[in-house]
Amino acid sequence: MRVVFAGTPEAAVPSLDAVASSSHELVGVVTRPDAPSGRGRRLEASPVRRRAEELGIPVLTPTRVTDPDFLEALTALAPDACPVVAYGNLIPPAALTIPRLGWINLHFSLLPTWRGAAPVQHAIMAGDEVTGASTFVIERGLDTGPVLGVMTETIRATDTAGDLLGRLSAAGAGLLVATLDGLESGDLVAVPQPSEGVSLAPKIEVEDAHIAWTRPATAVDRLVRGCTPAPGAWTTFRGERLKVSPVALVPVDDVPEGVALRAGDLRVTKKAVFVGTGTQPVRLGIVQAHGKKPMSAADWARGTRIEAGERVGDE
Repeated sequence: MRVVFAGTPEAAVPSLDAVASSSHELVGVVTRPDAPSGRGRRLEASPVRRRAEELGIPVLTPTRVTDPDFLEALTALAPDACPVVAYGNLIPPAALTIPRLGWINLHFSLLPTWRGAAPVQHAIMAGDEVTGASTFVIERGLDTGPVLGVMTETIRATDTAGDLLGRLSAAGAGLLVATLDGLESGDLVAVPQPSEGVSLAPKIEVEDAHIAWTRPATAVDRLVRGCTPAPGAWTTFRGERLKVSPVALVPVDDVPEGVALRAGDLRVTKKAVFVGTGTQPVRLGIVQAHGKKPMSAADWARGTRIEAGERVGDE
């Protein structure tokens, strides 16, 4: 089949590579326009654009998917199907009808659970034990189209959103190509999503990543892992933000001297920093103070010279 791939972030690159090396003819790639990045705010091409140019595939970067020039260019490519992975724009009705077999989205959840922009993060934060990926036909609703294929993936106890997304993006690439193969052969039948079991996964904003130390330790652990690497979980210390990387759950009996820590209380030893939660304490891993580089919590504590009775999270 003739296919036009749409995607933007690094998580979409494995699928782009898989489609490019498949039996299908990749005639074009659609991605978001170059965007400011880093402290210098220089314009940078998306990972998908960079990879597409390495492969020698024509790239379209419409500012608006409704732009007539883009729709004309897409029509001229005459795609049979448009596979999509984390493109980042809604596909308008005028574009949905261009490919003969539609736009086929690879979504990183077991639909209808976690429809939306951040399914991997929400699955970890909710404490799900199993997730996966689904391919479905895009329609006007948000991730509501009929499902073509699924795969499952276990969520490990130490998985960050980055870890899990990496595995799903690699395995999901195979699912996407298998879906395209099935559409070409006519063997696949799209199955409507059930109305039960729907959950939403909106984008994780910076405020959503604010740690509430009064919550149970397991909830703190999941929040931090779900927000790693982006947007990054955080708390406050001495009135400034402190970024927090994954923590370790600590049985109460393992806290030095058996001190019972209230939520937000700090306990510093030579090799570790403990924080109280609504239940058991957690041990901090890597932290990053405002304007500083990431470092181990023990090194941060030594450099900061934390005094007895100091806390995190007091606004």
